Amino acid sequence: MKESVTLLYDGTLEGFLTCVFQVYEQKLIDVSIKETSKAHAQFFGTNETIVTDFKQSKRVWNGLKSKTSSTGRIRMLYAFLSEMDGMEDVLLRYIQYVFKNPEPVDSDFSHLDVLKVSQIAKSVGREKHRMEAFVRFRLTKDGLYFASIEPDFNVLPLIQKHFKNRYADQKWLIYDLKRSYGIYYDLETVEVIQMELPKGFDPTKTCEDFFSEEELEFQTLWHDYFQSTNIESRKNMKLHVRHVPKRYWKYLSEKN
Repeated sequence: MKESVTLLYDGTLEGFLTCVFQVYEQKLIDVSIKETSKAHAQFFGTNETIVTDFKQSKRVWNGLKSKTSSTGRIRMLYAFLSEMDGMEDVLLRYIQYVFKNPEPVDSDFSHLDVLKVSQIAKSVGREKHRMEAFVRFRLTKDGLYFASIEPDFNVLPLIQKHFKNRYADQKWLIYDLKRSYGIYYDLETVEVIQMELPKGFDPTKTCEDFFSEEELEFQTLWHDYFQSTNIESRKNMKLHVRHVPKRYWKYLSEKN
């Protein structure tokens, strides 16, 4: 009887797909896939670290392209970016189900893993749209438009196209405080960056130490406008919170 194996990877999509390739290459049966940083020592079974191989990951992805619709692949990507515990194993079973069947199965919701991927993808898609709506840029003293977010899911890769198209004429940086990385646009390309925020910097505040005088004036005007158009007698807080959950409020200038 073969012992169970846990394949450890670097947290990237390419790393995960490399693990999927190795599952087939090594003919592994009792197998689990985990990000290295989330792995724990095992009393039973072994851990095997898998080095990301772009050729292997591309072969798996090309195989999926021939077997699934674009909607199915988007669902897989969104589910992967959810970072939910155990999602790699759900996706592995999903992929195995796809490859095992001659007909497309990415809409076969009678299969528990297909249904699970679809449900999680829907939640991630909702978070993506909220980030596109709720991101608030502030102009720093060095002419950079800066925004900070803390989404439930890792949606930065999903929103960069939207902001590159919408704010093509200005330099901007959207920084994920929860995951300690950001996306930076320099008027030509979008790059993934990691940085250390200045000491004493509070991402929920617009203070004169870091932001331009023009930005401070705009924040005051925007807050006053928001207050003046708010009709107290018609306030429906329950409906408001449904559309703008409270967890986003600390990064909305009109709420500060």
